[in-house]
Amino acid sequence: MGGTRSVQVVAVVAALVFAAGLVFAYFQRPDGTDSGQSGIDPGMRCGTTVCQVVIGKSVGGDLVELLSGTGGGRIRVTGESGPFVFEMTIAESGATVNAESLLCSEAPISVCLVRGAQNGKVLGEVLIRKDGTWSRAQAAYLSSAGYLGLHDVNEDSTADVVSAQRGCDGQCNDSFVQVFSALGPIIGCTTPAPAREQLAGWPAPAPKLSQLRPCANG
Repeated sequence: MGGTRSVQVVAVVAALVFAAGLVFAYFQRPDGTDSGQSGIDPGMRCGTTVCQVVIGKSVGGDLVELLSGTGGGRIRVTGESGPFVFEMTIAESGATVNAESLLCSEAPISVCLVRGAQNGKVLGEVLIRKDGTWSRAQAAYLSSAGYLGLHDVNEDSTADVVSAQRGCDGQCNDSFVQVFSALGPIIGCTTPAPAREQLAGWPAPAPKLSQLRPCANG
């Protein structure tokens, strides 16, 4: 009886965490006004100061760079696809970016994840290169258990977003993993573990598709 009640509690908490993530994604959706091609301005401002390059990664014939300043940031793409500049929404939300903040996976549909710490959580946003054009994925991501990463969980040759979450509204050690397609829909969730360190592959969990089940809200 006690075991059944515990499973029910974890399921409810997982649903609440997932719903919170979706609310975050909804309010962080880009309005599309910042994603047009533009020239590269050496005096470009990030927040209240001139942008400084934090990290850059090559993705095929393109260079993706994170630019940061006081109170803001940008993501700049130069190379074969032509220049693009995106506002860095996680920086505007107070996340801190560093040399570990940019992950990219090159493929027919390439994916770059920008992530940063904010008040014990990790915020993230995704850029996608498809048919020679970069665009921002229409979602933002939140991890309450300290991990956001890329891994092709469903083996479709496009990287997926892997997000670790704490259960119990952060008041217990139960943790689980959510997996999202970078193209939009959620793929599934793992069964909660007693601690995040027990998630398969921790500190960089990369579940198999067979380990996922529908998330608690669906």
